[in-house]
Amino acid sequence: MTEKEFSLQSAGINTRLTHIGNSPSEYHGFVNPPVVHASTVLFKDARTMETRAQKYTYATRGTPTTDALCEAIDELEGSAGTILVPTGLAAVTIPFLGFLSAGDHALIVDSVYAPTRHFCDTMLRRLGVEVDYYDPMIGAGIDALIKPNTKLVHTEAPGSNTFEMQDIGQISAIAHRYGCIVTMDNTWATPVYFRPLDHGVDISIHAATKYPSGHSDILMGTVSANAEHWPRLKETNITLGICGAPDDAYQILRGLRTMGVRLDRHQESALLIAEWLEGRQDVAKVLHPALPSFPGHEIWKRDFKGASGIFSFVLAVDAPEKFKAKAHAFLDALSIFGLGYSWGGFESLALHVNLNDRRICKAPAEGPVIRLQIGLEDIADLKADIERGFAAAAAV
Repeated sequence: MTEKEFSLQSAGINTRLTHIGNSPSEYHGFVNPPVVHASTVLFKDARTMETRAQKYTYATRGTPTTDALCEAIDELEGSAGTILVPTGLAAVTIPFLGFLSAGDHALIVDSVYAPTRHFCDTMLRRLGVEVDYYDPMIGAGIDALIKPNTKLVHTEAPGSNTFEMQDIGQISAIAHRYGCIVTMDNTWATPVYFRPLDHGVDISIHAATKYPSGHSDILMGTVSANAEHWPRLKETNITLGICGAPDDAYQILRGLRTMGVRLDRHQESALLIAEWLEGRQDVAKVLHPALPSFPGHEIWKRDFKGASGIFSFVLAVDAPEKFKAKAHAFLDALSIFGLGYSWGGFESLALHVNLNDRRICKAPAEGPVIRLQIGLEDIADLKADIERGFAAAAAV
């Protein structure tokens, strides 16, 4: 271990984000690693080619650029290895394909990212995997759901769109008693605010499209495994031939340098707006884990180091038949908030959440759910924009 590596391990998060995944001494002193565009890699002789006795053999198995990002993510996650994939959804599906076989049973949290549910209900079932959904607040109750053929428990905290918290440590401990693998989609918190492997998770999943990118222009996912499960994850990655592109890896690595300071701003602004919304009569409830009023807040306070910039609120509407009209009026009146999917970029976004796929965590009865991604704009301007939305909804 070099003196620099030792000092970085004990340094603060922003110092680490600034320096992980680069080694200027290896690249003539340049601060950033080069972008290596490659498919074919040449070998010095036939023996080396036959035994693959060199670091790089083909670009799907890594390049200096993609390795730099993987090393940075491993440092953040505390993982034995990381793979890069083209999207956040692929980051979820590849571990499922790698660790589940026909006849196996998987437990998936009911507040899961909707495309993950679609994959489970279509491709996994077609491949002969049995899937059940469970309440995110189940805690120790997960014990009763594990079957003899249960092989994987998938977690996501907080849950997509409605932000339910899970006791990740408790669920992981119980799952491991039965030999189950535990996966977690940790996109909301990033490893800056929560490190899944420290809480018993085997495989940590992120849509690097979000905060690691930070600029709404890159698609990528990362999957990081502990030492026990890294060989199989890597083999699955190679077998499927799915890898991240070097240009995208470079941009994500670049985004990591400012992720800490951006997250601080996202967190501060989102919490201020959430607290402001909580005091309004036109809001039935605010779904933000960092609010003391939110169910699961104590889990968030105990396990997480911070909160990101995305949360939801329930618009107070007196009749179900008005839910969609009021939600659309609110959204259409916004000018700073864009109407778009994804999040984690510099800009604020809003959407009307569709919860029709839920089995257990049903949609609130008080009104439509509006999800907000709070960007880097000035809070006063964002509040004024939200006020325009409330006025338009009230006029319906």
